[in-house]
Amino acid sequence: MSGRSTHWDNVYATKGEAEVSWFQDSPTISLQMIRAANPDHDAAVIDIGGGASRLVDALLQDGYRDVAVLDLSANALDAAKKRIGGAGSIVDWIVADATTWQPAKAYDVWHDRAAFHFLTEPRDRAAYVERLRAALTPGGQVIIGTFAPDGPEKCSGLPVQRHDSASLAAELGPEFGLVETRSETHHTPWDSTQAFQFSRFRRRGL
Repeated sequence: MSGRSTHWDNVYATKGEAEVSWFQDSPTISLQMIRAANPDHDAAVIDIGGGASRLVDALLQDGYRDVAVLDLSANALDAAKKRIGGAGSIVDWIVADATTWQPAKAYDVWHDRAAFHFLTEPRDRAAYVERLRAALTPGGQVIIGTFAPDGPEKCSGLPVQRHDSASLAAELGPEFGLVETRSETHHTPWDSTQAFQFSRFRRRGL
């Protein structure tokens, strides 16, 4: 088990779903952007770093039938499975590090809220983008939510790399064209605020 996996397994073993700063009762912006990226309910959607997020619940309720959730923490995914119950049987639950994972299939939509910003080393960001390129279909779309430039410098005791749409575009490279970007003020469970940005890119046809 990697150090990153150990950290996040410990977090989810010691804290409840609503006891982490990134908890959202309703992942509204993520769901809206996924719908905009591909409203076809047969589209393959993967949530990177999804953890115990309620996005998977929302996608299933919305009618998406080909959903995967990838996270470093088996404990996080177990929490989501227990919450969803039998409806989660169609979800592909993947315990893996997005910088070393070997995708077994292609996806039409890649979503990531608050995983990419933990990659503070250029080599890790490059490895992540390599996996994105291996996993995303031509014409597929990627949605990345991170702390904005005026957002926190740390999360869960770890340093983060803050981004805007321009810095994400530079990381992804010219084959990804920016479609939209949105700002969000996230209210934590203890009612502090965090500045996020969400940027959606389309992969140019190959």
